[in-house]
Amino acid sequence: MTRRIDDSLASRPKLASSRQRSVAWTLCILLLVASAISVILSFVWAASTVLEWVSSLIFASLFTISFILFAKRGQTPAFEHYHTPIVETLLRSEAVPLAVLDRNGVIMEMNEASSRTLGYHRTELLGNPLEPLIEPGSRPLLQDLLNNALKGESGQTNVGITHRSGYPLELQVVCAPMVKADDVIGTVIVSHDLSDRKRNIERIRYMAYYDDMTGLPNRTLFHIKLSESLTEAQACGGLVGLCYLDLDRFKLVNASFGREFGDMLLMQVAERLSRTIGERGLAARMEGDEFAMLFQSIDSEEQLLVWTKEMLHAIEEPFELKGFPLHITGSIGAVTSRVAEDDGYTLLKKADMALVKVKEGGKNDCLLYSESWSNSSLERLTLQHEMYRAIKRQEFVLHYQPQYDIDSGAMVGVEALVRWCHPIKGMIPPGQFIPLAEESGMIVQIGDWVLEEACRQNKAWQELGLPPMPVSVNLSIRQFVQHDLASKVAAVLAKTGLEARYLDLEITESMTMDVGHVSRCLLQLTEMGVGISVDDFGTGYSSFHYLKNFPIDRLKIDRSFVRDIQQDPSDAEIVAAIIAMAHNLNIQVIAEGVETEGQMEFLRKHNCDEMQGYIWSPPVTSDNIEKLLGAAG
Repeated sequence: MTRRIDDSLASRPKLASSRQRSVAWTLCILLLVASAISVILSFVWAASTVLEWVSSLIFASLFTISFILFAKRGQTPAFEHYHTPIVETLLRSEAVPLAVLDRNGVIMEMNEASSRTLGYHRTELLGNPLEPLIEPGSRPLLQDLLNNALKGESGQTNVGITHRSGYPLELQVVCAPMVKADDVIGTVIVSHDLSDRKRNIERIRYMAYYDDMTGLPNRTLFHIKLSESLTEAQACGGLVGLCYLDLDRFKLVNASFGREFGDMLLMQVAERLSRTIGERGLAARMEGDEFAMLFQSIDSEEQLLVWTKEMLHAIEEPFELKGFPLHITGSIGAVTSRVAEDDGYTLLKKADMALVKVKEGGKNDCLLYSESWSNSSLERLTLQHEMYRAIKRQEFVLHYQPQYDIDSGAMVGVEALVRWCHPIKGMIPPGQFIPLAEESGMIVQIGDWVLEEACRQNKAWQELGLPPMPVSVNLSIRQFVQHDLASKVAAVLAKTGLEARYLDLEITESMTMDVGHVSRCLLQLTEMGVGISVDDFGTGYSSFHYLKNFPIDRLKIDRSFVRDIQQDPSDAEIVAAIIAMAHNLNIQVIAEGVETEGQMEFLRKHNCDEMQGYIWSPPVTSDNIEKLLGAAG
């Protein structure tokens, strides 16, 4: 077979070359004979010596040329010797798939690359037609290409072909005519596998639009689908639903079991979400433990909430991670495309706002976005920015509420309360900015300033000769969990020159959950001489066990109990019990929020030590405290 192909490919050059040499050889013989005759005639008939020499020179030249052609009569061009090795190399090559078909489309020869591409052994295909291997949809294209090749025309196209194992391939094929003696005797096919390139393109596309771990659409594809759904909904007057889900306490799973367990959990959550949603919409992994669900067509907001609860119930079912049962919950914020002007990014922002409110309200629930939140959210962002600026511009001021001995009525201390003196809005009460400061972390900077300013002001009062008394400062939970709190307090006392016994730090019950840290921190502070009070006592969950173990100097009864002690017998009994228990533990008691004579008399009757409230004085400026202390002195 190799020899046949070689002969067919090489026959035309050999024939042309031999014909050229034959013509040249015949012409030289004729010229040589003519020259010989002219020499003889010049010597016999001509009398000119010049003519005789010219004739002899021409004859000698033609004789030399004829001799050279005669000596090389059996030689061929050197390149013709490479035809067979070239063909054999192509047939053994695995670089380019190559096949030779006869005029009927039967495979006459093929190289190793072709057989490897198709998944067959070479001998299984030789002598068989190529058409059965071609996918039916591509057969007309290939047949037109082969017909053109038989007419002497080359061409190329893409065809589908079936691998022996059954999976489809896409090949780019080039067909060229195979000619022998001016006749087309078959077709040479050179092909290139496009499947790998297409698979790579598909892989790149998958990585661009899908989450590699869960297999769900990622944020990019979700935005595309959301935009398409909104366009369709606006065109037909439909309603689109969007949900944003966050797993509750997922960081605890990673911290407890490792990221491998966390990844396994995310994959199982993704599978449950996809199964629950079904054909109604799609789920996407946005980032971390956050997922978004899109419902392209819903009937009402109530229907969206029903489907949302279905997803929460699906997540609440226990998961099994390597044999370990795990229960988790999720929080979902939902929104619909009821507002026609909302684009995809706006809807996602609204769903995220609803999610945040669910988290703030206790988690493990779903909430539909309300348009009434828009202005408040903008106000919160504006306020947060202005609060950051207020720290730099020193817009915060301290007011002080006096604390009195309930029997003598003497002022025994003050509580420092921060206020924000806004340049435009005026005095902003702490209830409007303290929660936002805690959420953003700026409470630490504000708290540090309050501590230093309260100590400085108390020292200033003492230097004026006013009666010395402790100043109470509230600590935020973010300040309290800092490991260098004691050193910070010591540095402030050293800077301001205030003795430690004139500083009282107020903590809340929620700060006492980490017993080890609380014990170390409070011992360090009390060893310095700083007083410790528990603020809002009775509202927490661990109210009694730490009173005996922690160095507590004073309890502050929360105003919610004091307010109703005259109307609610239960509150009255709670206040009386707190006072009695604290005294048995040698702890002082102060009641806050005292506003009436009846409340004060009840507290005095049950031997409460101190009180503060509007009945004697609201929070006032430092100048007013100077006047009160001066009058008392």
